[in-house]
Amino acid sequence: MGKELPILPSSPQQPGGQEEFIYSRVFCSRENSPPLRLLLDYLKSKGQIPFIPKMDPAALDDWAWVRVSLGYHRERKPIQLFCIRDRGSYQDVFDKERADFLDRLSVFDDIEGQLVREQVTRSRFIATTRFVKADVTEEGYDFNGWILEFFQENCNGIVQVDGQGFFSPKGELIVELQEISSEIDLV
Repeated sequence: MGKELPILPSSPQQPGGQEEFIYSRVFCSRENSPPLRLLLDYLKSKGQIPFIPKMDPAALDDWAWVRVSLGYHRERKPIQLFCIRDRGSYQDVFDKERADFLDRLSVFDDIEGQLVREQVTRSRFIATTRFVKADVTEEGYDFNGWILEFFQENCNGIVQVDGQGFFSPKGELIVELQEISSEIDLV
C-alpha cells in the first residue's frame, strides 16, 4: 500500500475553488488497525458492496495499511480511508492530530468532555474518512457511517465528525465541536 500520505492542517474552506471535503475520524485505542479484509467483510455483512481498486490480495491482510479508496456507487467519487499510527512513518502526523484535538477539548470540563479527552489520549491510531461534500449522497453518508462503526466497535474507538463533534457508541452527539481542525491531502 502507498506510504506517500502527507497530512496538513488547513482552513475549513479550500482556496481556489477546489473540492470541499468532509472528514470524520475514529480515535482507536486498540494497538493495531485491523487488516482491510476485515473491514470489507464487515461492510458486506451490512449489505454494502464496496468497490476497491485493484490490489495484491495479500495487501488486504496487511495490518500496516495507510490508505485505500472505497467506492459505494459507480457514479460517485469514493470515500478515502486513511490510517495514521502512534509509531512509524506518520507518527509525527498522528501526534499533531491528537494534540490538536486535545487542545480543542481542553475547554470542556464536563464528564463527557473528560471521557472524550481520555479516549483521544489513549488512542493508538486514527482511522480518517474523507469524501467530497458536493458529490456524496445519502447512500454515501450511510456507507461512511458503516466504516466509522466498524472501527468504533472493533478497535475501541470514539467517532468524531468535522463540523459536529464527538459521538457516543449509541450515535448521540456528546461533545459539540463546530469548526474543522485539519485536512488530509494527497500529493
